[in-house]
Amino acid sequence: MGRLLLLSNGHGEDLSGALLGQALQYEGHAVDALPLVGKGQPYRDAGIALIGGTQEFSTGGLGYTSLRGRLTELLQGQVVYLLRRLLRLLRIAHRYDQVVVIGDVIPVMAAWLCRRPVATYLVAYSSHYEGKLRLPWPCAECLRSPRFQAVFSRDQLSADDLSAQLRKPVRFLGNPFMDPILRDDRRLPNASRRLGLLPGSRRPELEENLVLLLGVVEHLPAALLSNGELQLELALVSSLADAALSELVAPIGWSLKTADSGATTLVREDAHRVQIRRGGFGAVLHSSDLLLCMAGTAAEQAVGLARPVLQLVGEGPQFTAGFAEAQRRLLGPTVFCVDGEAGTATTLQRTAALALELLERSHLDQQLQRLCQDVALNRLGEAGGGARMAASISQLLRASE
Repeated sequence: MGRLLLLSNGHGEDLSGALLGQALQYEGHAVDALPLVGKGQPYRDAGIALIGGTQEFSTGGLGYTSLRGRLTELLQGQVVYLLRRLLRLLRIAHRYDQVVVIGDVIPVMAAWLCRRPVATYLVAYSSHYEGKLRLPWPCAECLRSPRFQAVFSRDQLSADDLSAQLRKPVRFLGNPFMDPILRDDRRLPNASRRLGLLPGSRRPELEENLVLLLGVVEHLPAALLSNGELQLELALVSSLADAALSELVAPIGWSLKTADSGATTLVREDAHRVQIRRGGFGAVLHSSDLLLCMAGTAAEQAVGLARPVLQLVGEGPQFTAGFAEAQRRLLGPTVFCVDGEAGTATTLQRTAALALELLERSHLDQQLQRLCQDVALNRLGEAGGGARMAASISQLLRASE
């Protein structure tokens, strides 16, 4: 079996890379990872060895979505860090039978410079953004190279588009980041209506997002929450501990309550209650009728489960108005968002009203239900994407022996 090096450039890409890496290990390959930005925590969690020390940056990747993101990267030294990672890659690439790219033009270009065989999962690009994918230079030229033995897309439209552009087969086999969610069989107790809250995972943006989400909750009818007709579930990462959470929400009129069972709940005086689910992200996605979302990959996973998503635009650095609009183009007509300035009372109130409407439609509107199913299949794919990619890469390695 082969020795493979995974290249990725962002938190979402690291997650997909770790899942693909596990599938490749299951095929019998030795797998290392070189995340070009960020700490690469998903690789650590998956037991995949990292090359060199890693460093976290507040943008969570390359900040191409805003001028603020680019300036932040320069001030934090992310560009210098990236160049050092690329130099390390060039020094060690000869040790590997194949480089596996997960991301966009940066790791694609880096892999091309290695002069090693490459398989590429273009998770960061989609033809749904513009109708026709315009790959940044020199991405297309690299992908046309014979060194790039396999190219996988993130949706069927992109596969068809890129196959014509590159004049070589591009395949849509599914998305590895959907695999653990589609396989997750955990569910929350039945509820008449359930709204899941997804504030994202990166701090300090997470805290700012959570405050905005609670602002929407405050505009939901207290009667629906107090009588149990509407359950609110907050999927929260463990890095925001109870003490910090309590300190965050106290100034806006919320408090943290802990039951004898250890379950924690955010409570407001007028009976607004939000159940906190740490480590229960999959259960929140599966069990919710609607996801109120300020996240990237989590929103994709929700759409992949055929759930409608309601966005709430924040101040960034990731979940800005520009990011949210691009996400709607990527994920399609089952992602909703109200117009209005981020964080204003009017925007929060209108978002709450739309949430109530979508909660009802999720149960009664069969056309919306069918649309959610179609979007899930064509834009995210079925479970097993990681295993199918790993099998295809294994076939390439066997053919080169």
